[in-house]
Amino acid sequence: MAFDPQAIRAEFPILDRQVNGKPLVYLDSAASAQKPRAVIQAISHAMEHSYANVHRGLHTLANETTEAYEGARNKVAAFIGAEPSEIVFTKGGTEAINLVAAGLGARLQTGDEIVLTQMEHHANIVPWHFLRERLGVVLKFVPVTDDGQLDLEAYQRLLGPKTRVVALSHMSNVLGTINPVTDMTRMAHEAGALVLLDGCQAIVHKPVDVKAIDADFYVFSGHKLYGPTGIGILYGKAEQLAGLPPYQGGGEMIGTVTEDAISYADPPHRFEAGTPPILEAIGLGAAIDWMSGLDREAIAEHEHRLYARVRDRLAGANWLKVLGEAPGKAAILSFTVEGAHAHDVAQILDRYGVAVRAGTHCAEPLMRRFGVTSSARASFALYNTEDEADAFVDALTRTQAFFA
Repeated sequence: MAFDPQAIRAEFPILDRQVNGKPLVYLDSAASAQKPRAVIQAISHAMEHSYANVHRGLHTLANETTEAYEGARNKVAAFIGAEPSEIVFTKGGTEAINLVAAGLGARLQTGDEIVLTQMEHHANIVPWHFLRERLGVVLKFVPVTDDGQLDLEAYQRLLGPKTRVVALSHMSNVLGTINPVTDMTRMAHEAGALVLLDGCQAIVHKPVDVKAIDADFYVFSGHKLYGPTGIGILYGKAEQLAGLPPYQGGGEMIGTVTEDAISYADPPHRFEAGTPPILEAIGLGAAIDWMSGLDREAIAEHEHRLYARVRDRLAGANWLKVLGEAPGKAAILSFTVEGAHAHDVAQILDRYGVAVRAGTHCAEPLMRRFGVTSSARASFALYNTEDEADAFVDALTRTQAFFA
């Protein structure tokens, strides 16, 4: 259907509520997006009408639930241009990255190099630090320029004969920078390295074709994509998944088990030990169905108009420092207010019903790069309106007055 911000907004029940006597202005979607009725109803329907554990059951409810669960895998695959066998369900983007890091770590050696960037979320830093601590691999970080872009010349210099993995964000959760991941993947492959992309932010705001990008692994979470929490996606090229050892042991991921030996299932089930996030996968499938019916280009234009409106109204505010002004960035505004801690800014904004994130945004290296200890972040989504953009600016101006 055609994109209509007001009609879309009406599909999110929570947006009707008030906070501190003010209409809710939810600008924290980069942390976790709200859920449309289509997702809420899909999960409720599954629980009320057709729930059982998946796969090995032979009764009607088990068969219906298995069909819905594996149907969600098919929807995810189609959404990003992959094959269903290349889609692993995890409990989130963080677990997906940990799964890959643990699997690749089984064949890395002391002195092998992993290239990251200064703008990574901790979820795409800490698992690689585990390998540094335990195996002695070397971590190298691509620097970020003053306007929030990656220094591609520095990136090229960091790639070398010892580079085994490049792991980077498709889109920064702090800066909104959209990185040239297709070119960066090609450069990494030319150096003989594997590539993992953290797509948790990008998947929400732009179409993703994993085959066109040619990344070896691509991860994202469901709760930012208007789906439920507790569900994440690992895409891996078939040959790459086949080469990874199991991440966890238990039911579903085995072929056979005896007292003397075990064999493992083929991907993707090799990496889905135990009872999987059944309802969450069904909910994510519903979110993808819902998203697929929208004009994503029109959504992106709408979000950018909101961001531009806010920036225009705040032009000349010498008390405001904005982090990241990369060309073509997504509609994320990370900022500091002179004389104020980000936590205080967020708490005062909440008095006006405006919800923003505050802190390091799980990106401490990036905070240090820009010389701040924390920032506030307003992230715009398809359900936000021009009136909400104005309400945010008005509330922020009043908030600044507390510290002037």
